[in-house]
Amino acid sequence: MIKAAGAVLWRDAGGDVEVAVVHRQRYDDWSLPKGKLDHGETIPACAVREIHEETGFSCVLGRHLRQVSYSVKGVPKTVDYYAAEAVSGSFAANEEVDELRWLPVAEASSLLTYEPDREVLEEFARLPADLLLVVLVRHAKAGKRSEWDGDDDLRPLSDAGWRQAAALRTLLPLWAPVRVHTAPRVRCADTVRGVAEDLDVDVVEEHRLSEEGYWPDPDAGLVRLLEVAAQEGRAVVSSQGGVIPSVVQSLAEMGGLRLDEIPCKKGSTWVLAFTRPFGTWSTSDSPSRWPTLVSAHYLASALPRP
Repeated sequence: MIKAAGAVLWRDAGGDVEVAVVHRQRYDDWSLPKGKLDHGETIPACAVREIHEETGFSCVLGRHLRQVSYSVKGVPKTVDYYAAEAVSGSFAANEEVDELRWLPVAEASSLLTYEPDREVLEEFARLPADLLLVVLVRHAKAGKRSEWDGDDDLRPLSDAGWRQAAALRTLLPLWAPVRVHTAPRVRCADTVRGVAEDLDVDVVEEHRLSEEGYWPDPDAGLVRLLEVAAQEGRAVVSSQGGVIPSVVQSLAEMGGLRLDEIPCKKGSTWVLAFTRPFGTWSTSDSPSRWPTLVSAHYLASALPRP
């Protein structure tokens, strides 16, 4: 199996959106930038690296768009595509790409050589490019509850959990969060504390997103997550396995988003994208005015697969 990743790289063009299409001289085709995973690399990290190598632009990941599958000389290959906003850089011809064009979506679609690329671009265009985003993390592995004599709130991460936390510290910045929130558990806070340290921000405790705070009033927990999402800048939220599946399922049902399953392994993440509400909103408004979940993508681990 060959694994690769890429993105629809976009930028604001005076209120409109332009996307990058690249010409690969080796194949004489026009495509979306993408490339194969390096050893020890995660799929999101590969997407960011390949964008920079092929286009010269640094980018911030957004929602996952789709996975494309095909065969190369009889070997199965998958390519995961993300939306990605260009934040800095400039193009220079290189070994892979000799030309880049910034185009409106319709013109880019006409230029692309392959139908799967056009389908990825169509999915990108289905929603606004600039969505709200929350990365919802289940805390990393902790010691077994049965082997911990102290207050369960204080149960620490295990050695494996610290390895997961270190991997999350590398992975989560690919979505450029600026805030870090956590359920008031040592294991939840320590899972994302490194991210907060790198951002030089405090970790904000969220009682409503802990198991004992959520279940007496799940609606209040949902509203709190939406409030976090609607604040300025993207957020990381660390919570528990007894909360995350209910939150994701409820938000998906509210937004009419179909999810076949909602896994929640320790150290996993859900990348949640929401529409921006028009103007201010409050819980007294109709839910139709609230931020709406329009994309939910699950990453089982921040650690690269062997």
